[in-house]
Amino acid sequence: MYSNLTTSIIYFCLSLGAATLSLAEMSLPAIFGNHMVLQRQQINPVWGRAAAGQVITVRINGQQMTAATDIDGRWKLNLKPMPAGGPYTLEVSGQQTIRFTDVMVGEVWLCSGQSNMQWPLAQSDGADLEVLTATSSQLRMISIPEVGTQQAQEDFKGQWQLSDAEVAASFSAVGYHFGQRLQRALGVTVGLIDNAWGGSAVEAWIPREVLDNHPRYRNFLKDWDAKAAAYTDVQHAACVAQWEAWLAGEREGEAPRWPTDLRYGQGRPANLYNGVLHPIIGYGMRGVIWYQGESNAARAEQYAHLFPLMISTWREQWQQGDFPFYWSQLADFTAELEGAQQESWWAELREAQTKTLDLPNTGQAVIIDCGEGRDIHPRNKRTVADRLVRHALAKTYGYNLACESPRFAELTLRDAGVEVRFEHVSSGGLYAFDVAAVKGFDLAGADGIFHWASAQIIGQDRIFVMHPKITEPTALRFGWADNPVFNLFDRNGLPVTPFRTHVVDGISVDRTAAAP
Repeated sequence: MYSNLTTSIIYFCLSLGAATLSLAEMSLPAIFGNHMVLQRQQINPVWGRAAAGQVITVRINGQQMTAATDIDGRWKLNLKPMPAGGPYTLEVSGQQTIRFTDVMVGEVWLCSGQSNMQWPLAQSDGADLEVLTATSSQLRMISIPEVGTQQAQEDFKGQWQLSDAEVAASFSAVGYHFGQRLQRALGVTVGLIDNAWGGSAVEAWIPREVLDNHPRYRNFLKDWDAKAAAYTDVQHAACVAQWEAWLAGEREGEAPRWPTDLRYGQGRPANLYNGVLHPIIGYGMRGVIWYQGESNAARAEQYAHLFPLMISTWREQWQQGDFPFYWSQLADFTAELEGAQQESWWAELREAQTKTLDLPNTGQAVIIDCGEGRDIHPRNKRTVADRLVRHALAKTYGYNLACESPRFAELTLRDAGVEVRFEHVSSGGLYAFDVAAVKGFDLAGADGIFHWASAQIIGQDRIFVMHPKITEPTALRFGWADNPVFNLFDRNGLPVTPFRTHVVDGISVDRTAAAP
């Protein structure tokens, strides 16, 4: 019989051997797998882990690339650009060999944001028909589970899947419609990556160290750290119990707070960057579509800085230049008001989104006609996707296709009113839907109080706006409300972008330009 010491030594050696074997096992993140789509016509990074000192060889479609693992067992290499095609086998070999089959080369897009991007196809308008026709080997999807953490994750649980009724039904509706349109237009395989998380704030998508480098966020981060430190498992269990009791009581009375753990939820700065973005950073893709902003609606001024900061940071991290980044502006929401809304957080957030168009290779889908006053999750996701895919087809793929909503260009005081010129107006000109009278403009005089104004189209790209009681206008707005009443589009059905101005000596100036 072995002595206790001998037995301990044997167990230790076996454990050490198992650990060594475990470290030697080759692995790749879940973003690489059967049925995956690699981005055509550009370098595709491939990376993983194996035992230190190994030479890793990757083969696909006649290519053979090698890399050596570092002392931590990490390796990374770049596949040369390939045209669209497949199916191929991607073989990764070292001391072991891993093979991924049915690999296609096509177009890859990331679908990100909060609940309106996450919203599944099965719960959207026309879901029965869409699901019935969803089967396609040329449309492939992968979803990243919700993981919120302050520690950067290297991997996730998920796998690439071919589109069919079941897969499409649970996938992002906006993402699905976008990918379907794109695939039909381009005739190549399209891969979609969904990492959206409902209720997420933009600061959760930005690395902590990036936020730390901006003095304006130091107190903001301190407050968050204090809240997270004070939150306990007991508190969270109580929130969960309260929520479950409300559900069990057939949802009677006011709903309690959704039981989000402040420590690991989708609002804490950097949590989503670490948990659902970091594992895929570097994977070859064409660009990003984004639908988010509702969670930041009360902080538009902050969003005007955070949103472009997030985009710039992602681009730096990906190391493939200023890739396309297209987003949906906030839809209309809450009740329509009979008079002019004096202040609107949602309108201010839309303004912050529009400002972000100053970044290169960006685009905005204006969707103030797609919302539902009683539901923050409008079911019409196809129109949202259609307006996003217009940007992709026109700007990324070079199709002659209108994509920009008309935007305010300049204002001229004239005849006790204002003449407004718009840019990005399609060849068909501006169009007042349903009735000839143009709706959606309001004017303010010296008192700063806004009133509904009358407006008429006076040219392809021009509107004249006036109010009989405002002889000296000082400010003009369009679509400036949570749920604006308006009817001004271009002939492609793209709504005019909401805006506000402040008139100084006949020059239109952004009212928030002086804001920090």
